[in-house]
Amino acid sequence: MNRASLDKRPDEVATMFDDVAPKYDVVNDVLSMGQTRRWRKIVVEAMGVKAGQRVLDLAAGTGTSSEPYADSGIDVIACDFSLGMLRVGKRRRPDIDFIAGDATRLPFADNTFDASTISFGLRNVNEPKKALAEMLRVTKPGGKLVIAEFSQPVVPLWRTMYTEYLMRALPAIAVKVSSNPDAYVYLAESIRAWPDQDHLAAWLQEAGWDNVTYRNLSGGIVAVHRAVKPGPETGPGAGAAALANHTGPVAKLRRNTRPAL
Repeated sequence: MNRASLDKRPDEVATMFDDVAPKYDVVNDVLSMGQTRRWRKIVVEAMGVKAGQRVLDLAAGTGTSSEPYADSGIDVIACDFSLGMLRVGKRRRPDIDFIAGDATRLPFADNTFDASTISFGLRNVNEPKKALAEMLRVTKPGGKLVIAEFSQPVVPLWRTMYTEYLMRALPAIAVKVSSNPDAYVYLAESIRAWPDQDHLAAWLQEAGWDNVTYRNLSGGIVAVHRAVKPGPETGPGAGAAALANHTGPVAKLRRNTRPAL
């Protein structure tokens, strides 16, 4: 893997996403073989929010992930650092509020949202741990966080096949369907370099989130992590305290027992 290609400034990453914005959703559908929509549907179900509640959809891009909430009468804010993505989304869905924002310095007051979510964007944040802390800050006590992110396949053979697809087939396909194939080389490398399911669970607890669980999708290609912001009865450090008191492998910590799909 070319580590140098991952060493990008936040403004460089934003420009990269600006460039691919017009065809981003279509290309994602092609590269994921149609699985993206299914994964996003599972995220919405995991959120469990209702009409009248307020949701932060971070790294929302063109707003594809925000649409199910808006269509259900939920007050959703689509936040992203790519102005190009936001412009494409606003033209397509003028009824959704699109707001430019840095995930490590969110432009929202404390305890603003009933739930927060980020899908396939956390690994592109320059300081992901700060983003987890910021989402904790803007979420109300007792509110939920749901993260969907590419992860590590749990079966060794499947992991090898998947890595080969990422580093060989994905860039080749991107050349044919994307206006900026280099962006997808970066994305493939960022997926490969991203920590596994258990490390992300540990990050969540270090940030102060409680009741951390995750569910593997497509054999672990994607993992959906869920967590809750501690309420007054548990205190803001409950998640971190649970991690500090745990002596076994992180892999066994509050792990969701649902089978991989």
